[in-house]
Order: sequence, then C-alpha cells, then structure tokens
Amino acid sequence: MKIMPCPLNGPRNINEFVYGGEVKAMPNHHECSDKEWAEYVFYADNKIKVVQEWWFHSASGYWFIAERHTASDEIIRTYDPNEIFTKRVSFDAAPNQGQGGKQ
Repeated sequence: MKIMPCPLNGPRNINEFVYGGEVKAMPNHHECSDKEWAEYVFYADNKIKVVQEWWFHSASGYWFIAERHTASDEIIRTYDPNEIFTKRVSFDAAPNQGQGGKQ
C-alpha cells in the first residue's frame, strides 16, 4: 500500500487522493489564444524530473501540492498551496465586456 502524506490529514492511503495535474503558470485567460489555453490545460512536459502537482484528498475535500519525482514516483514533500499562491485568481468577464461578451 502506498502512503501519501497529506498536509492536513497526515499519512493516508493513496487511494484517498485524486491527481489534479501539474502546477504551472496560468496564461492570462483574457489575452491568450485558444491554442495557448489548450496547451496549458491539456499538455505536460512528461520529462524525468521533480514536478509540483495538484492533489485532492477526496475524504476531506482538501487541495494541496505534492513534489514528486516522475521516474521513481517518490513523493518528496507535500504542502498547502498558500505557500506559493498568495493572490486569488478571478475569472470575471474581461474588461469592457458585459453579459455574453457584448458591450
């Protein structure tokens, strides 16, 4: 049985977690092209390295970040996202756009 150290709940069975994708810089959703947004959402580097990944503990509803080596699958550390994210992202309508994108 593989154990994941949850920053909120302590060591738990890996079956209690859901993978949420790699942590990476999000493009400006008001200015990027469809191609840039698709690359952000759907593509990963898939290189052998230590990556930061989003993980979700389904029993408690808690999202956190894990650093994991892609070759060995070793979980190096886990931590709360507020260690690296200090601002909240708003997905409101773009400036100068009202309902339905028309002004």
